Amino acid sequence: LDLVARVAVEALKAAWYQKWLVHRRLRPEAYAGLVHHNITGAGNYPIHSDVLNSSVLPLIQGVYGTSLLPMAYPEGSPTHPAYPGGHATVSGACTTILKAYFNEDFVVTAPVEANSNGTSLLPYSGSLTVGGELNKLAANISFGRETGGVHWRSDDEEGLLLGERVAIQLLKDHYVLTNEKFSGFRLTKFDGSQIEVKPRRRAGR
Repeated sequence: LDLVARVAVEALKAAWYQKWLVHRRLRPEAYAGLVHHNITGAGNYPIHSDVLNSSVLPLIQGVYGTSLLPMAYPEGSPTHPAYPGGHATVSGACTTILKAYFNEDFVVTAPVEANSNGTSLLPYSGSLTVGGELNKLAANISFGRETGGVHWRSDDEEGLLLGERVAIQLLKDHYVLTNEKFSGFRLTKFDGSQIEVKPRRRAGR
């Protein structure tokens, strides 16, 4: 689907506008650097006492010898601002396009899951739908960045919603150009509400 690729580009534009021109939020690692400087006396930043007196700091210091957060990436955090998450915004946008085009209620037939040691596949008894699996995919792409230590949760929660809004607007704009009769899309948003996305009216029509 061409719109999936197109919306990814538009979602990144929206995310980077918010990152650089509106919020410029520090990454968790960069914020931990400020905490480290406060504790060592190398700086004096306005950090709340709840953070500086947190019981987790001695645990991190005991293992790593610093208050900097342990990172999954050896190169550290990306150098651009955290909010909103770029991966989250793109995944939210692409998922919304897919939900508009495919039947979200379609039940996946004969699903399987790995056994406890990953050596074989076993039948899965739960119900899996296309919509549910798309939402899981978007969530995994987004919130997995927190596991890596490069995002705050709100970066990804709001990034998903921003991407969703970008996709809905793209759907409205795209179908202004069609000559065929088209009543619009129906899809379920990330908040669980169901909406109809109708094309914008073309001038003179």
